[in-house]
Amino acid sequence: MLSIIGLITILIVVVLLISGKVSPFVGLLLVPIGGAFAAGFNLEQIGEFFTSGTQSVFSVVVMFVFAIIFFGIMQDVGVFDPLINKMIALTRGNVIAVAVGTVIIAAIAQMDGSGASTFLITIPALLPLYKRLRMNPYLLLMLVGTSASIVNMVPWGGPLGRVAAVLEMDVTELWRPLIQIQLIGLVLLIVLAVALGYREKRLIAKKGLVNEESLETDDNEDSQVKKSLGNPKFYWINVVLAISVIGVLVWGIIPAGFAFMIGVGIALPINYPTVQDQMKSIQNHAPGAILMATIILAAGSFLGILNGTDMLNSIASDLVTILPAFIIPYLHIIIGVFGVPFDLLLSTDAYYFALFPVVEQIVTGFGVTSLSTAYAMIIGNIIGTFVSPLSPALWLALGLAGLEMGRHIRYSFMMMWGFSIVLLAIAIAIGVIAI
Repeated sequence: MLSIIGLITILIVVVLLISGKVSPFVGLLLVPIGGAFAAGFNLEQIGEFFTSGTQSVFSVVVMFVFAIIFFGIMQDVGVFDPLINKMIALTRGNVIAVAVGTVIIAAIAQMDGSGASTFLITIPALLPLYKRLRMNPYLLLMLVGTSASIVNMVPWGGPLGRVAAVLEMDVTELWRPLIQIQLIGLVLLIVLAVALGYREKRLIAKKGLVNEESLETDDNEDSQVKKSLGNPKFYWINVVLAISVIGVLVWGIIPAGFAFMIGVGIALPINYPTVQDQMKSIQNHAPGAILMATIILAAGSFLGILNGTDMLNSIASDLVTILPAFIIPYLHIIIGVFGVPFDLLLSTDAYYFALFPVVEQIVTGFGVTSLSTAYAMIIGNIIGTFVSPLSPALWLALGLAGLEMGRHIRYSFMMMWGFSIVLLAIAIAIGVIAI
């Protein structure tokens, strides 16, 4: 009965997250409370489960709040603008270079962990180039989305924060083995961009749509991203600060939340001399930080209740008796292979807060480590983030580019899914994922 109640609870949460009828905060908070009552637990016990669950994700919440504010400030003062502008200038007029430059620009823009800001930077800057060269704008969207997804394995990106919350571990410890996957992924994506650039060049030549040599180079307005809002004389100080904070994260000498908190504390007086300006900067980025914090806290409550009531353990033990024995030890790999298709059905919250805990509970009973399960499901799924209709940032990108969701899925889905499976295979081959 406990397994049935647990499955119904998870199913309702997943359906609510997919339907968009309620916010993730509401679904993750209220539905498990109802499930716990149905299982016979009283309000005092549920309160204890809530406390345990939210305490386990507190460090993740702190990290997210200050990471979003820190990178928001870095974007505002134009830390990444010269790099992006230089890449745009270098890629003008060459189809292959534009495709490769798209990958690099998107990777730089995604360093703040926000897909929305990445699309706001890359689409307006690069779409005029694609139009002038008669390149397919759906190629732009696919390359930006895939590049951003790879970079989004950073600790301050959503997926790792969610998994760290589930596993109750430090998010930077979770991230370090994935750095090599990110680097390999970006190199492979650049190779793919070259191949797709050649294909695009042939298609353009076949149709006789454009002569690259005739592309005017003085149309700078079309290819420039937003100008820096900060003081130019402090640019290199901000660059050193951003590199230092990221370096401290990789080093792991202090908690990630503390590193970002220090970064914010240094960045504010450097760039905003008055208290009013400093508070205004925080207020500008607080909505995004608070939104993520509320979702993570609600997820902590959700997981605390599922664990406290023993629903997850019950589901896992009962599923073991149902699934064929030869499948169970490889369930995390199977889920990882189908991670991108899952993105069309499950939101990020549903995938990591509902599906992942169940899979992790099942396979750990067969000697598979929790980290291997996490990496299989992260790598298998994360590339599909920006091909899913459940991604708000993708709808923003489609609006900016004037494109259609259905055509984007048809153009990008198989390519992104195949890329995801290749990365998953590489992660297995180099030992990041154990089988």
